[in-house]
Parts: sequence; C-alpha cells; structure tokens
Amino acid sequence: MANYCVPERKGAALLTLSAQRDFMAPGSPVKAHGGERARPAIRRLVEGFRSRHAPIFHAVRLYRPDGSNVDACRRQAVEEGMRFLMPGSLGSEILDDLKPDPAVRLNPERLMSGRMQELGPCEWAFYRPRWGAFHDTPLESHLRKLNITTLVICGLSFATGTRATIYESSARDFRTVVVTDALASATEDGVREMGRMGVYLMTSDSCLTWLASSMSPSAVA
Repeated sequence: MANYCVPERKGAALLTLSAQRDFMAPGSPVKAHGGERARPAIRRLVEGFRSRHAPIFHAVRLYRPDGSNVDACRRQAVEEGMRFLMPGSLGSEILDDLKPDPAVRLNPERLMSGRMQELGPCEWAFYRPRWGAFHDTPLESHLRKLNITTLVICGLSFATGTRATIYESSARDFRTVVVTDALASATEDGVREMGRMGVYLMTSDSCLTWLASSMSPSAVA
C-alpha cells in the first residue's frame, strides 16, 4: 500500500520562514527564542539544497508603517510607532549568510504585489501577509509548476508562522518534513505533535543525508 506521507527526494523543496534580521536582532519585539541555536542548521540546509540545485523558497514578513497589512495582534503596536519588518529596512532583509549573494536586497514593491523575487538559480523570496506561507501567496502555484511533492520546512517562527504553514502544507497534500534543529521558538511537545499528523521529523544532518541519497527516511511519531 502506498504511503502518501513519505517524503520524495526528487520532488523536494526547502522553505525557510522568517529568516530575517529583525527576528535575530537584540531588543527586537519579534526576536525569536532560540534563533542563534537554529541559525547554523538553517544555513546548512540552505547550502545543501543550493549545492544540489534543489528549489529554495524564503517566506518573509513585511509590515507597512501605517499598520494596514499587519496581523491584528501586532497592528496597534505598529500604528503607535513600533517599527520592525519595515519594507526596505535592513531589519526586514533575509539573513546575509542565507542569501546566495549577501549584496542582494529584497524588492518590497515586487514582493508586496504578490510576485516572487528570484534571488539566484532556483531560489526565490516571497511575501506572506499572514502566519501561513500559503495564505494569499504565490507559493502553491510555484510548487505545482515545479512538480514539487515534498516541502522541507525550517525557520525562526515555529509558534506562529511555521506551525501554521505545516497545517497548510498538510491540507494541500504536500509531503511535509520539519527539520527539528532548524526551528526557533519551538517546544519538544509542539514539534512532536506535528509528527502525529504524518509530518516527518528530521535533524538537519539526517535531512541532508537523505537528500543526497536514494533512501527513504523513517517516520518519527
């Protein structure tokens, strides 16, 4: 019998969530707990996928200064003058060590119009207006065009964006891998709950070993 949850190496893409400077900056109101611990694993994943010319997508948040596009729970703070993830700011940029070229800057106008921005060969950034990476974004259409069946997820916002994206990915029947040491703001129980949904849980090392091999991984429930 077919197992519809088993990741498929040849149809895999990497998705990073909120891998932006403001999520790592000291004193930032959105600083991710455990971000420094997760960052090296995220970097290894990006470099591993990039070296194999496998697709990489970076989901970013951008908050207009007037708060008009901000989540309800943060909108008042932005309206009252709190500034983070502002379009065009250094804080909104993807972490330099995750970019194919540190000199590349995000194009807020393009991203906030709902279009992908190509950062390098087989690598894109896109803007997500709410927690989940599929909500009102071009992600799913690009994954389908590339015949992607498996989404490998990591990032700096497990409690919000990453968790929401896992549910969205599962709801769209993508085979989903969550890289446990490449997550910030995560708890062990919270991550294990994802395993009970048919999501595969791997470390960054085991994920990269799997990506480079023809063997299927084992589920972790």
